[in-house]
Amino acid sequence: MKQPAKRTAFFISDGTGITSEALGHSLLAQFDSIEFEQITLPYIDTPDKAKEAVSRINNAAIQDGTRPLIFDTVVNEDIRSIIAESSAFKIDVFSSFLKPLESELDARSNYSVGKSHGIVEQTRYKDRIDSVNFAIDNDDGARTRQYANADIILVGVSRCGKTPTCLYMAMQFGIKAANYPLTEEDLEFSKLPDVLEAHKHKLYGLTIDSFQLAAIRHERRANSRYASLDQCDFEVREVEKLFKKLNIPAINTTNFSIEEISTRIMAQAGLNRRMN
Repeated sequence: MKQPAKRTAFFISDGTGITSEALGHSLLAQFDSIEFEQITLPYIDTPDKAKEAVSRINNAAIQDGTRPLIFDTVVNEDIRSIIAESSAFKIDVFSSFLKPLESELDARSNYSVGKSHGIVEQTRYKDRIDSVNFAIDNDDGARTRQYANADIILVGVSRCGKTPTCLYMAMQFGIKAANYPLTEEDLEFSKLPDVLEAHKHKLYGLTIDSFQLAAIRHERRANSRYASLDQCDFEVREVEKLFKKLNIPAINTTNFSIEEISTRIMAQAGLNRRMN
């Protein structure tokens, strides 16, 4: 039987839906021949909401002509049983993993809603907020006097992904990440700005394919020298030479998501995440 080219996937939770989304996205990414319409239904925490979700799932089944997929992290067994009545292929994350774990640990789970993403410890929550504020305050070379407090300083040409990477590392890992743009003048003299010299051990380089860089810059400043392929070629070539000359570790961001870039930087720079 030929596999449909499109399937609908629902991520259902009685909390934020972050856990079901994370697992579902990871699994569905392995099937790149299929187009998935992905729908998140958070806070399905009453029977009435569960019945509304089932109605929506069943409608998708009729429209698609095949069973939708459900990734479910609902804790309440009564609500899970309602969802189980839908015309879908269901992956119940908690029952699949918690039951065997309860058996191994010889202990019963407390089945708390939102446990994995709630504000369990105020200190960790404060670390995240502080890290996000740090990333914002130290974006694009602002407030360089705070670099002594940075865990890492991302350097690279303009529009290579420094800012979103810093913010992701702050949000997900509690890392204090600053970033500094290397200008055409820096690259012409093949040297670091003076403000970075004292923090060279914290530097991590980002580079990018010049064609993609030109496309990104064109959206920001169309038909400008800044966005021209010649200028992008020059900057990428020179920044990569600088990284090599000064032994600055670097990653090419062209084919990676922000999540992948951030995780690779964490591993290669030996940083420990403060958020779990």
